[in-house]
Amino acid sequence: MNILEANKIYKSYGNKLNKQEVLKAVDIQVEKGEFVGIMGASGSGKTTLLNVLSSIDKVTQGSIKIEGQEFTKMKDKKLAEFRKHHLGFIFQDYNLLDTLTVKENIMLPLTIKKVPKKQAQSMFASVAKELGIYEVKDKYPNEISGGQKQRTSAARAFIHEPSIIFADEPTGALDSKSASDLLNKLSDLNEKREATIVMVTHDPLAASYCSRVIFIKDGQIYTQLNKGDETRQAFFNDIIKTQGVLGGVQYEH
Repeated sequence: MNILEANKIYKSYGNKLNKQEVLKAVDIQVEKGEFVGIMGASGSGKTTLLNVLSSIDKVTQGSIKIEGQEFTKMKDKKLAEFRKHHLGFIFQDYNLLDTLTVKENIMLPLTIKKVPKKQAQSMFASVAKELGIYEVKDKYPNEISGGQKQRTSAARAFIHEPSIIFADEPTGALDSKSASDLLNKLSDLNEKREATIVMVTHDPLAASYCSRVIFIKDGQIYTQLNKGDETRQAFFNDIIKTQGVLGGVQYEH
């Protein structure tokens, strides 16, 4: 069953005299429980694609459905309501509120949804323990490490059990150990909770945790790789080879 269906997505900036087409007729389907990576060279359109798929930016043309609901033409109020129930976000720079504790940051989506207090506490304990941050629940963002901040951000994305979670370079600001910790946790949550994740990354190591990787070049889908029964190391090697063919993307970690 497809959670996300995007058909003939176009995105351009500027006017007729100075128009820049960033996405050109992109089609994407994501099934429930998939962990999908999006990769491409700088300027390929991968971040723009994530932004339109996640409703952060509007398409110029095309249709995007999540759980069968077409959201590209929704008015602001209805779109806000849609996001509240269906979408989770993990950003590279954490986007935590400094004046709230770890627990308060994580529970924000439940507060917005007016989930009963007892149920909210139980949901918090479950996700915070799974992500290994329950012990720091009463600390503030400036009192915890970058890895803990990103796991807090991930917990906030998962806690209200959205239809789909969008992650934008979630390991970009982390050292290699914190990045591996986060990716292992995301992979566990993907399997245990059947959470659907779409992640933009430049890092082939991060992409190797995905079940499928889509490569974007010049605003179009260039190719995609399915992990299937491959080991993560073999999939990593396939990703590196594809990047080499694609050109313009070097392995950096």
